[in-house]
Amino acid sequence: MGTNVHPRRKPGSGGPHELYFKNLSKQKQVMEKNGNNRKLRVCVATCNRADYSKLAPIMCGIKAEPQFFELEVVVLGSHLIDDYGNTYRMIEQDDFDIHTRLHTIVRGEDEAAMVESVGLALVKLPDVLNRLKPDIMIVHGDRFDALALATSAALMNIRILHVEGGEVSGTIDDSIRHAITKLAHFHVCCTRSAEQHLISMCEDHDRILLAGCPSYDKLLSAKNKDYMSIMRMWLGEDIKPRDYIVALQHPVTTDIKHSIKMFELTLDALISFNKRTLVLFPNIDAGSKEMVRVMRKKGIEHHPNFRAVKHVPFEQFIQLVAHAGCVIGNSSCGVREVGAFGTPVINLGTRQIGRETGENVLHVRDADTQDKILQALQLQFGKQYPCSKIYGDGNAVPRILKFLKSIDLKEPLQKKFCFPPVKENISQDIDHILETQSALAVDLGGTNLRVAIVSMKGEIMKKYTQLNPKTYEDRIDLILKMCMEAASEAVNLNCRILGVGISTGGRVNPREGIVLHSTKLIQEWSSVDLRTPISDALHLPVWVDNDGNCAALAERKFGHGKGVENFVTLITGTGIGGGIIHQHELIHGSSFCAAELGHIVVSLEGPECLCGSHGCIEAYASGVALQREAKKLHDEDLLLVEGMSLKVEETVSAAHLIQAAKLGNAKADNILRMAGTALGLGVVNILHTMNPSLVILSGVLAGHYVNIVKDVIGRKALLSVQTVDVVVSNLADPALLGAASLVLDYSTRRIY
Repeated sequence: MGTNVHPRRKPGSGGPHELYFKNLSKQKQVMEKNGNNRKLRVCVATCNRADYSKLAPIMCGIKAEPQFFELEVVVLGSHLIDDYGNTYRMIEQDDFDIHTRLHTIVRGEDEAAMVESVGLALVKLPDVLNRLKPDIMIVHGDRFDALALATSAALMNIRILHVEGGEVSGTIDDSIRHAITKLAHFHVCCTRSAEQHLISMCEDHDRILLAGCPSYDKLLSAKNKDYMSIMRMWLGEDIKPRDYIVALQHPVTTDIKHSIKMFELTLDALISFNKRTLVLFPNIDAGSKEMVRVMRKKGIEHHPNFRAVKHVPFEQFIQLVAHAGCVIGNSSCGVREVGAFGTPVINLGTRQIGRETGENVLHVRDADTQDKILQALQLQFGKQYPCSKIYGDGNAVPRILKFLKSIDLKEPLQKKFCFPPVKENISQDIDHILETQSALAVDLGGTNLRVAIVSMKGEIMKKYTQLNPKTYEDRIDLILKMCMEAASEAVNLNCRILGVGISTGGRVNPREGIVLHSTKLIQEWSSVDLRTPISDALHLPVWVDNDGNCAALAERKFGHGKGVENFVTLITGTGIGGGIIHQHELIHGSSFCAAELGHIVVSLEGPECLCGSHGCIEAYASGVALQREAKKLHDEDLLLVEGMSLKVEETVSAAHLIQAAKLGNAKADNILRMAGTALGLGVVNILHTMNPSLVILSGVLAGHYVNIVKDVIGRKALLSVQTVDVVVSNLADPALLGAASLVLDYSTRRIY
């Protein structure tokens, strides 16, 4: 089906756009002059049918106020090509004088042709602009022709007003649109999000106008009285409202092969759906020629259910989409203009993936099967949605004219960008260096494996937790995986990783980075070289130490032990561990068994410990020991008191024993006091052996034991050591902080 256009109107008779604007102008407020001594010379350059639908209302407004503006119209691009409808004629029908026609399209409809077309436009435009000498050029959108216009104007020191900048869609259009934004001096955007995008792109807020889409001025004032005649003209005499489809699909220049396949699937689905369909030819982008071949291969131009057209005048197109049963394709008009009528839309593929849309739009991003598109048609066809005004309220043109009048031509032409404040570069400052230096800390517990990024100041920047695997191979694999993930994230956090510190239970040779013998809580973890595989994989130095020693290092660097010459740390958790700092240094012992404080024997006839001995502190005061005693009470129905409950599937734990003691269970309280007394006796032995000035209790049970320990010291210790301070650690995560301390202390100190 060929191009259908109106015969040219007589000069002065007024086209539909001009008549519309005259009606709109009656509602405008009077606009003040901006003090310029002459009219503003405005050049509007239009490249295709789509941008003209947005520019025509602005052109009508400019033409209606000749006392303020001189309008010059330049036509180029696909407007002048017969295969695309010779759409320059509709500009003439709207009674605009075309100053210049520029043939800028190099045929071929492929990527090279698009580039050559931009180049040809750049060659021809300077002569035109030299003759016109406009004060400002209005450029629309994101087409490659528009990029040539903006480039020419910017290089020739002509102010540019860009319409519809800041939006996000898809494909190469985004890049072109944002490139034009950087060349433009003034911006007219359609939505609040687009305005925010422009501000984020460092554009001057004072030069951004949130006006709405100019085409909405026409859409929202459209009259419906002639829509039946328009429908019959394009779709046949027997057509009914809401019983036909409008299809408009363009190639995606970044994936031409896929977009052609998707178009083929769309046509197959439309043929199967068996509804009258108006198919508009695609635009002139690379791949359009292949899409036209697909149409002809499937006989669309001769199919009884289809009408294939190159162009529909905008005011008629409005009526067609307003009364359609569905609009399908990937054109921006589907997600923008059609929303004004609540017509159902099926948006195919990724070409408009970033656009703001109303609830009338159903996205089929992976339109890779005919059935998927057919199901979308079945879901959408014939529905009626609420009208959406996301893109405009019908008053864009008055705002744009007022904005144009406010432009002061005496202001410097050089464009300025509003960059956000940038922090002073202090990377060579010692405080900054210390702040960004960080460690990867690994805590290998009986239940969980944890990895964290820890800064020099002890801040845990990011933490990862996984269940600790049961086998050696799985455990090593998981450590490497988590460390690599953390090292990658450290770059985003601006942290420079100095090394890896590992805290693990059991006996460790820190010089070699080998776990000599682990606790029963961590199986298959003896004679394990941790340093070599992790260092080889991450290309970082690796330190390994016992978890008790790490807790002491954490206190020395970040906690109560900071600046203290001699102190002891006791960890009260699942087990009992600790670390000794003597003359500011960590004590390891001749066989790396120092500070196994949990295995100090306080009773020859005490309960059996996991180490095989009897009467160890750990056999009385550890979480495992308390859980054991809680289970004994529960089995004898002596644990629960009023205010407590225990579900059938719930495991009895040390926490239940502590709760029972708080609620007045005398037996539970006696068990806790016995555990605290055993711990206190162990501390007394430590005081008599090491004579520290500070004892730090760490771990989840520390708060329950501290007063009992102080009482035991007062009763059992020599007077010379009773002045010792006993405190509860204030560190949230001593195991990880201690592992980090291995790195941060040893990798930054100058004397070892």
